[in-house]
Amino acid sequence: MKVLQLCNKPPFPPVDGGTLAMNSITQGLLSAGCEVKVLSVCSDKHPVLKGRMPEEYLKTTRFESVYVDLGIHPLDAAVAMLCGESYHVKRFVSREFASKLAQILRDEEFDVVHVESIFLSPYVPVIRKHSKAPIFLRAHNVENLIWRKVALGERNLWKRWYMKHSALTLGVYEREHLNDYDGVVSITDCDADELRKMGCRKPMVTIPFSITPVAVSQEEEDGTLFHLGSMDWLPNQEGIRWFLSKVWPIVHERMPRLTLYLAGRKMPADLMKLDMEGVKIVGEVPDAMHFIGSKQINVVPLLSGSGIRVKIIEAMSAGKAVVSTTVGAQGIPFTDVENLLIADSPEQFADQIQRCVEDKAFRLRLGENARRFVCETYSSEMLTKKLLAFYEKHLNLE
Repeated sequence: MKVLQLCNKPPFPPVDGGTLAMNSITQGLLSAGCEVKVLSVCSDKHPVLKGRMPEEYLKTTRFESVYVDLGIHPLDAAVAMLCGESYHVKRFVSREFASKLAQILRDEEFDVVHVESIFLSPYVPVIRKHSKAPIFLRAHNVENLIWRKVALGERNLWKRWYMKHSALTLGVYEREHLNDYDGVVSITDCDADELRKMGCRKPMVTIPFSITPVAVSQEEEDGTLFHLGSMDWLPNQEGIRWFLSKVWPIVHERMPRLTLYLAGRKMPADLMKLDMEGVKIVGEVPDAMHFIGSKQINVVPLLSGSGIRVKIIEAMSAGKAVVSTTVGAQGIPFTDVENLLIADSPEQFADQIQRCVEDKAFRLRLGENARRFVCETYSSEMLTKKLLAFYEKHLNLE
């Protein structure tokens, strides 16, 4: 099968949840013998790092990218707001990207066009014009739900109003364009249910990202908690600020020898300067799995969001104990206390952390169960077969 994969940001190197999910699709299809071409948007926020792209990746994917200015421009945002348009989507509209896409489709034929995220929906008409290939949407999140939930936690009245408005226009856009596709690949069953409620009538399948557990041989630092995530994503910022203000004081009072490490790309300036006892700000780490392997307990205090938290799965694959909110663990078919711990209040978080610290046997058993769970649930071969079967079932592809 020949697949054109359109990405809303460069999928390699896989440095965050979105890129990990996109790259897992790429690698899974390649391993299954498919021919894959990747065309990606790149921007100042998500540039192409060709120096970090192996020659093998560039060769097998025939990777190409087009720069799109995704910066926030107040005048453009105001015009979109007055016109009732989604500025989230409008920023992705580019004549250059449309031209490159049309050229690729004129030059060669594809069996499937795989579109990563609703933000690239403006290019569906271009695909229809130049190709007979069926088009599938990979829905990483129900995007408007994220902004709705983030808006609820915003204290600035103007920002809250604008976020609510943005969520509203984005929700309208999602509802109007979900059925532009020939099928939808959701990342969780929860998202699939929500998309159906929004009026999606197209064939749908749930396929999470795949991951290959790797051995982490370095020694753990005793008495360590950690959070790892892209810190330019507002739900991560919201969750960490809540954890620092509500949870950490309780944890630090009970267990003053514990150290909390906060890591991730684009760490906000105020957090980088944070001076809080027992808290160390790491920022971006060169090797995520090495960092995860060196710590003991993963905390995921997410209060809003949709989709699936890839960093939880990575931590579980490394055999780490994970304490998460219900929202953070959404979409993961975990078993509470067996392979993951749920905490939705400051006191519950502190209790679960304390249990892991004081009962080493329990923590290690939890981590081992988590690792086994990931091996059984997120196999690349199994998920790729499911994706290809979905294509063939609904499109009669040979």
